[in-house]
Amino acid sequence: MKINRSCKQFFTHIIFICVCVLALIQSQVVCAQLRIVPIDQARYGDDEANAQNLRTQASLSLPFFDDFSTAKTAAPSAKYWLPGSGVYINNTLTTSHPSVNVATFDGLNANGVPYNLVNPLTQGYTDTLTSQPVNLNGKVAADSVYLSFYWAAKGLGELPDSSDFLRLEFYSKTQEWVPVWTQLGYEVDTLFHQQFISIKDPNYLHEAFQFRFRSYGRSSGPYDTWHLDYVYLNTKRSVKQPYLFDVAMRKPVSNILKKYTAMPLRQYRVNPAAANSDSVKTDIVNHFNNFNVLTATYTLADAQRGTEYTRNVQRSIVVEALKSQVLRTKIAPVNAPAQLDSLHLISKFFIATTDTIPGANLKTNDTITARAALTDYFAYDDGSAEYGVQVNQKLGKVAVQYVLAKADTIGGIRMSMVSFNKDISGQGFTIQIYNNKAGKPDQIIAQRSVAVRYPPMRNGFTDYAFVTPVAVPDTFYVGWLQINDQPVTVGFDRNSFLGRNAVFYNLGTEWAKETSLKGSIMIRPYLGTRAQGVITGNEPLDQVNAIFYPNPARGEVHWNNKSLKKVEVYNTSGSLVHALAPARDQQSASVEHLNQGIYIFKATDGKRSFVQKMLISK
Repeated sequence: MKINRSCKQFFTHIIFICVCVLALIQSQVVCAQLRIVPIDQARYGDDEANAQNLRTQASLSLPFFDDFSTAKTAAPSAKYWLPGSGVYINNTLTTSHPSVNVATFDGLNANGVPYNLVNPLTQGYTDTLTSQPVNLNGKVAADSVYLSFYWAAKGLGELPDSSDFLRLEFYSKTQEWVPVWTQLGYEVDTLFHQQFISIKDPNYLHEAFQFRFRSYGRSSGPYDTWHLDYVYLNTKRSVKQPYLFDVAMRKPVSNILKKYTAMPLRQYRVNPAAANSDSVKTDIVNHFNNFNVLTATYTLADAQRGTEYTRNVQRSIVVEALKSQVLRTKIAPVNAPAQLDSLHLISKFFIATTDTIPGANLKTNDTITARAALTDYFAYDDGSAEYGVQVNQKLGKVAVQYVLAKADTIGGIRMSMVSFNKDISGQGFTIQIYNNKAGKPDQIIAQRSVAVRYPPMRNGFTDYAFVTPVAVPDTFYVGWLQINDQPVTVGFDRNSFLGRNAVFYNLGTEWAKETSLKGSIMIRPYLGTRAQGVITGNEPLDQVNAIFYPNPARGEVHWNNKSLKKVEVYNTSGSLVHALAPARDQQSASVEHLNQGIYIFKATDGKRSFVQKMLISK
């Protein structure tokens, strides 16, 4: 099965990466609505209706060129494509694409929600990308009309299987969609390939010609992934001359910070030189069969105020024919004005080229930007979830290490909550903060029972605040405790490796370092205002959630909630040793039958979940 294959590649010990770049649902009500609406094939009826409506409007003139570099959001440009495609425009799911941004096809709709939330094994057509009408009226075979594009399978997603395919279809004069090219899943590698399709049939040479790309595979998540780039339709073309006079930016700009992708400004100010990277980089690709000489400029500026902190110009850069080349420049620490408590920076490379296709704009791929936040939170990730990460054992724990420049307070945790095959909105889990001992998590400083809430947008974050700011030392850990059989899934970024050595897990009583995950868990602690109390490391309970008492307990345990419907007791190995359904207003129970030791008490009142570590003594 596909899930097992992914597990073998990315799961290790308790933490496993499950292909689930899903996004993301705002509330339980919305989820319920999405779960009962059958999309899959029916959704193409809407696309077809849109296409019919737009065919009555003016068609685009040749040339048609889009490398998706003009996309301002995760959706393709409406100038070239019909709405409702479901494809995801990004620059993070591939590494060898022709130019900045690709269109990714998978089993998720435009909002990152699976087309089918009921049956995880359902297959069918998933994403479709339909062009705006293009005027080919009057063209003949002698005009040598070609459509070309680059395609790739997998990238940083999942490899399509033998039953999956990517298909190209043309819209004919007889108002039919006709397949003209199909790429099967089992015949692929993971590289980008350029494909040329000749358009000679008079049935396609009309004033409202359209083409569309469709993917077929599993519709329950980000499976069977295909990527599309550099789509070009024009006359007077030849397969023997596939080259375009174009130098394009490609890979994301690297981080301006050394250890994180984002950090609080007040922590950055303690030692900017230690926090800052020495240099940043990206790369460019020459698509012409001759060398090109160009000038590259790098700037680092305040996104809100326009203040420029760095400007570096590199002239006479020679880029060889059909090759890529790294652009790198040194940067200095940012001297932020003292009155600022946050700073949003834009890190930008742009090149001066003479790229041209008569009638098309090849300048849009000459610029690439990245944003860096010096605000209130720490992050290892770049904000894009290629997979999800979860602990696959009940009562298993995950923790991610962060190091402060000086002692501070934590106000809460932001988590990229994603779903894997099943919507678990409202399910309880526990967020936790640990102190440090010998480079591993040690005692719980604070914890809070919370419920799964999905953000309203793809790659969004859910904010879980502590009731009062939590004082933390120089090294601390944030993470979660899995308290249900159905795992909580958190976004996993495969592009940023900054957090790959910061992950720890605990299946019972001992913490171990996770070393095989190649990426960063998308969990972001943010600073609070001031500490409430003193860190001792001896009290593992957030008092808001400490409903069982006394602790230690001898003979009998009490609780302060009259509405508990279920109480379960687990030993430190995760085995259930006792369970009861309290009678109305019952607020105590005997524990004399339990051996002396540490136990996990889990309870629910039907709306909230509570988890507490208890010591039973004799």
